[in-house]
Amino acid sequence: MAYAIARLKKLKRSSIAGSGSHTSRERETPNADPSQENIRFIGSNNAEERLEDLVLAKIAEHEQKRKIRTDGVYCVEFLLSASPSYFRPDRPTQFGYYEPQKLDDWLEATHQWLADEYGERIVRAELHLDEATPHIHAYFVPLDDQGQLRCNHFFDGRQKIRSFQDSYYDTMRLIGLERGIKGSRAQHQDIKDFYRIVESGRDLEVDDLNSEQTKAKAADRDRAMRRFEEIKATAKALSVENELLQKQIQELEQQNQLWRQQTEQLRDLALEDVAWELGLNHELDRWRGQNYIININQSKFSDLDPGSPLGGDGAIDLVMHINNCNLRQAVVWLHERFGGSGAERAAIAFAQKVTAEIIQLEPRPKFTPPVEDKTKWSSVSNYLTQKRGIPENFVEVLHNRGLVYADDQQNAVFVMRNLGSLPQALGAFLRGTRGENNTFKGYEFGTKRREGWFYFHLGGQPTSPVEKAVLLKSPIDAISFAMLEYQVKGIPSKRTLYMALDDPKSLPSEQLQHIPTVQVAFASDESGNAAARVVADVLPQARRNKCSYRDWNEELVNFSRQLQQHHSRQRHQNQGIEL
Repeated sequence: MAYAIARLKKLKRSSIAGSGSHTSRERETPNADPSQENIRFIGSNNAEERLEDLVLAKIAEHEQKRKIRTDGVYCVEFLLSASPSYFRPDRPTQFGYYEPQKLDDWLEATHQWLADEYGERIVRAELHLDEATPHIHAYFVPLDDQGQLRCNHFFDGRQKIRSFQDSYYDTMRLIGLERGIKGSRAQHQDIKDFYRIVESGRDLEVDDLNSEQTKAKAADRDRAMRRFEEIKATAKALSVENELLQKQIQELEQQNQLWRQQTEQLRDLALEDVAWELGLNHELDRWRGQNYIININQSKFSDLDPGSPLGGDGAIDLVMHINNCNLRQAVVWLHERFGGSGAERAAIAFAQKVTAEIIQLEPRPKFTPPVEDKTKWSSVSNYLTQKRGIPENFVEVLHNRGLVYADDQQNAVFVMRNLGSLPQALGAFLRGTRGENNTFKGYEFGTKRREGWFYFHLGGQPTSPVEKAVLLKSPIDAISFAMLEYQVKGIPSKRTLYMALDDPKSLPSEQLQHIPTVQVAFASDESGNAAARVVADVLPQARRNKCSYRDWNEELVNFSRQLQQHHSRQRHQNQGIEL
């Protein structure tokens, strides 16, 4: 029986250098065979590159909101291995020997696990083959999704450490390794004791390895018996608990009745605000999007689609109709969008109190991007390059980065992400491309318009701070504006953010307020000017940038046409000179 082994050690800054010099063999290591070569499979093989410098550089990539404590954990050392009987099943006592295929399978699975679970936050990983049993030292910088150094977020308490081990075992079982008893003292040596076992080359399951192991296994059996007695005692108490449960059910029924009566207060929310959050756009006195045409008259609404002549009264009905969901899901959705907005949301204040149980128990709706259809990409690409005049090479750049692709309806899907060091897809804007005069456009179901945007960067270095932001009405406008600047001025010298922002309601003012230069390049009509004024009130550094045509894509198409005509005239003139 062979086990997968995963241990960790939290390293303060003062401990990093010593750990790094040990694993890189910069100091003498007892029981290490100098004739065997270790393999560093993550990180540079540059002998001058110190582990401490790698850790500090990774932390420096993200601005820390608070000062790092002097005794803070800067990185975590993982020690990963398996029972010696896995690497040498036929020669368990031949230290230093391993079957190449067994080693390759384990190394590949471990490498993939590190990449899937921790990604670029693993700054170095090294396979040691110069001791009795193969093992890996990997160094993880504990940065959370916001880029903050928070070791406790990953490894605070036994449960989180157990989750770390469970994750590794779930991968290792695919290559035939087993997991030890959860919570067993026999399977939980600290990294120093475990390293002694690895050096000795003995199996964890050998009883004479350590007398404490035998005692710990006996303790496991005793603990199981105690647990059995506890279960019996619990069974005897079920009759009493059943009475308490019946009483709780009655109380919940009373609360549920009260909740049903008071949820009517949610109808006080302005339906125009709710419609906007649902991804609808106000056009020609109607709210349109997702194949809906909604008429709003104060607290009532009606669906003008001939195939769906429905209507309702209040915000909950509208959310249930557009999202095709039940009442509980509608309450959670409204809480997600409007909860905590202030005193003016008096109706939602009730939802925060009375529906606390629903909000906690009902799963939060997560955005699911449209499924990509690679067979439709050539048609979408042709639409963007031929009809919209966007250079083919830039379309491919956006496609390769996963920012635009095709769905099964041949829509161009523009992915909307949050701003930050670890962007995630929170929505998608769809643009129809099928047919000659396709006007379909709208947001994919579940898009969070206040939290995600279509954007990309040009110029400068990827790690450089953004010095200029350009706000435009749509993804195609954002791409068109960037291509116009590129054709006239070349690649920007400063890091520039191009963002699609169709309404000031979704303006990420907190993230943009520190950017020195902000250009507001909305359409040059009345609504675009009004939106630009709203942005300028929030961002004093914002400056208006107007186009000469209806939108920036039309200006790009005309500029490209004029440029082609100019080049054509030059070719004719050159041909005349040659003749």
